[in-house]
Amino acid sequence: MSIIPSFFGGRRSNIFDPFSLDPFKDFPFPISSDDASRETSALVNTRVDWKETPEAHVFKADLPGIKKEEVKVEVEDNRILQISGERNVEKEDKNDTWHRVERSSGKFTRRFKLPENAKLDQVKAAMENGVLTITVPKEEVKKPDVKSIQISG
Repeated sequence: MSIIPSFFGGRRSNIFDPFSLDPFKDFPFPISSDDASRETSALVNTRVDWKETPEAHVFKADLPGIKKEEVKVEVEDNRILQISGERNVEKEDKNDTWHRVERSSGKFTRRFKLPENAKLDQVKAAMENGVLTITVPKEEVKKPDVKSIQISG
């Protein structure tokens, strides 16, 4: 989250992305920094919004160019919602000349700890126009029974 609010729709935006830097670019590692950044860039670029309504927790993930068959949504026993998948690399033709490659490819995983009021057995997911929407219904919060105690004396 940014500390500077966006002028577009009141939503906050990331002005500084710490993952865009490559602190290892000048070190002589056996794996090139381009290969390492390509493997992790899909994870970094998978943006997810999480809002809570009176009825449910709603997650929206931007997954452009990914089919619903390539995405997996799971809920683990310890109340962890996991979204994972893989964006495949575009096939290269030896006659093509690439001028810029900005779209990420590779595996991605996002995990979220669900609150106690989440109904884990009623989670639903839908994919439309490259946006994955996951709805986690909420249990009604039971108000504690309050019993008045008479004070003697």
